[in-house]
Amino acid sequence: MSEQDKRVNAFQEGGEAVDALRTPEESDPVRKVTIIPRCMALGATQTLPVEDRLNYTRDQLFAIIRYAMGGRAAEDIVFDHFSTGASNDLETATSWARRMICEYGMSDKLGPVSYGEQNSDVFLGRDMLARHNFSEKKAEEIDNEVRSILAGLYEEAKQILLENRDKLDCIAEALLE
Repeated sequence: MSEQDKRVNAFQEGGEAVDALRTPEESDPVRKVTIIPRCMALGATQTLPVEDRLNYTRDQLFAIIRYAMGGRAAEDIVFDHFSTGASNDLETATSWARRMICEYGMSDKLGPVSYGEQNSDVFLGRDMLARHNFSEKKAEEIDNEVRSILAGLYEEAKQILLENRDKLDCIAEALLE
């Protein structure tokens, strides 16, 4: 891995860690932060609950999304660009936001409704044949709400990092050592 890639990775993971540490009332404790590549991951910021969790509150899910956006926000602040390094975090954040809206009814705008798919077929191409129980207009509203949640939490993550830039730099430098 090049020195520049290591540096970007250190700030991405550091950004996630700072965001998780700065929202302790909602976020699980940070257990591990590393930039040592494992499998397909270039690094990892691991949070683990203190005890087994069977349910998530809306605030806890917001915290998960916010710290997942921390890596991308750190790149924006430090390097003034985005890379593909935070793509898995973005995928995770998007998945949680969509599930909050479609499965858990946690959207103020769309209300306590399940917008799940009606599909009981179990075969490889099932996603291509998925039947939705909502209109195209509603699908657009869902997409807009997902985008709104992600954009809002990204801005919160970025603000946390701007207010704690010294901690971000400290964590990134420690990871690089």
